[in-house]
Amino acid sequence: LLVQLIWWYFAFPVVIQGTGRWLNFEAMANYQSNAIFTAVTGLTICYGAYMSEIYRAGIQSIPKGQGEAARSLGMTHFQSMRHVVLPQAVRVVLPPVGNEFIALLKDSCLVSVVAVADLTRRGREFMAVHFNPIEVWTMVALLYLIMTLFLARLVSWVEKKTHFER
Repeated sequence: LLVQLIWWYFAFPVVIQGTGRWLNFEAMANYQSNAIFTAVTGLTICYGAYMSEIYRAGIQSIPKGQGEAARSLGMTHFQSMRHVVLPQAVRVVLPPVGNEFIALLKDSCLVSVVAVADLTRRGREFMAVHFNPIEVWTMVALLYLIMTLFLARLVSWVEKKTHFER
């Protein structure tokens, strides 16, 4: 993920500028990277791939007979997915999706490498002014712990709400 963030921040603008010069397109030739764009793009591409695999596995975990039964009742493929397969798949994918959201929260500190002011970067800036690293890093760690525990409890609560017997 860190390599992706660095690539999007440093190499992607060079590719766009080179393409702009090659096409004689002035707007592309003067492209400058935006730190927020870099952070969002890097995290989205990385975690989007993980999420798509989680949802693919969740949908494939539902027996094919479920969709076939829905289609035999006259539902279209879209209707059978929406009303029969996906509600069952959501229950299956909820724990790994929650796990990925927690990992995304933890990995969000990596965006400070590309100049996005997140919690880690703000802690570093505060420490540079006040010269008390133990207290600052303890507070940053506690804030990450609180956010992680909140997300874990939220996912657990949603799991309990969606739990039903087959």
